[in-house]
Parts: sequence; structure tokens; C-alpha cells
Amino acid sequence: MTAPSEILDFWYAEAMRSKWFASTPQLDAAIKEKYALVWEAALRGELDTWLDTPEGCLALAIILDQFPLNMFRATAKSFSSEHKAIAVAKHAIGQGYDQLIDRAQIAFLYMPLMHSENLADQDLCVQLFATAGLENNLRFAQHHREIVRRFGRFPHRNAILGRPSTAEELNYLDSKEAFQG
Repeated sequence: MTAPSEILDFWYAEAMRSKWFASTPQLDAAIKEKYALVWEAALRGELDTWLDTPEGCLALAIILDQFPLNMFRATAKSFSSEHKAIAVAKHAIGQGYDQLIDRAQIAFLYMPLMHSENLADQDLCVQLFATAGLENNLRFAQHHREIVRRFGRFPHRNAILGRPSTAEELNYLDSKEAFQG
């Protein structure tokens, strides 16, 4: 199967960095073709031995948090492994692994917390990015936290997840300040 180093080499390759937050349908399809079976194995717990190392945790966080956002874009399935990605991030932090991961890579270990609809996770995320001195990520973490603080969830996910939106959420989604994901 795949090793953590393969995931990290792929994700942190120079060609990939420019696409982290500006993917294309072609890249989404390529990630799905190459890593869908790895994602399924991770979701089933078959890669849980990776939890024993900082690199393994980082690779799992990417597989469970980032890859489904690409592979299953704009579908409920894109959030289906979020809970496990959050658990991986918290495990790594609890083990002190985040202190052993290169600062240039640490953001993706913390990112599952930014994607959580739990306010305590959001608060932890902001604290971690602030402590790490990752100012650009910190701004996004604060923005995500404010959305969860205000609504208790991400309103832009409601339609995808089949959740009804409140009037306040609909007004927000129709505004210029709306975050669309």
C-alpha cells in the first residue's frame, strides 16, 4: 500500500502547493484516482498504525481532511471523514507530534480543527495557529471560528448536507461577507 512519505511528498511537492486552495476538476479527479482506496483504508482504520509517528499523523490528517474535499467536492461525502481527521489532529497534538513537524507543513495537521463545526475545536485551532506564528492561517482560522461562533455550524454546508438553513443563515449566505467554502 502507501507509506506516509508518499502522501507527504505528493502534497508538499512544489507543483501541488499552488493548487492547495485553487484546485481544478482535473486535479480532483487525479487525487480520487490515485488515493480513493487509501482514503477508504484510512477511514476504516487500516492505517491507524500511522498514528505512532508525527509524519504518519500528518499524512492521515491530509488523507482524511484534504483529499475528500477534492475527491468528493460539493457533496456530503467530502465531509464524511472529518470526524476522524479531527481525532488524528488531536491525537498528534496530545502526543506533542505537532512540535516535531516542520513549520512549513504543520498547517495541514491543524486544518481539520478549522473545518470542525465544534466551537471548542475552532478555539483550539486559533490558539495553535497563533502559537505557531502562522499569521496567514491564523486569519482564516479566526474567520472560520467566527462563523461557527455565530451560527454553530458552517451555513455554506447546509444545502450539501441537506440541512435546512435559518433565516439568519440565508441572509448571511446572500451577503458579500458569506464564506462559500
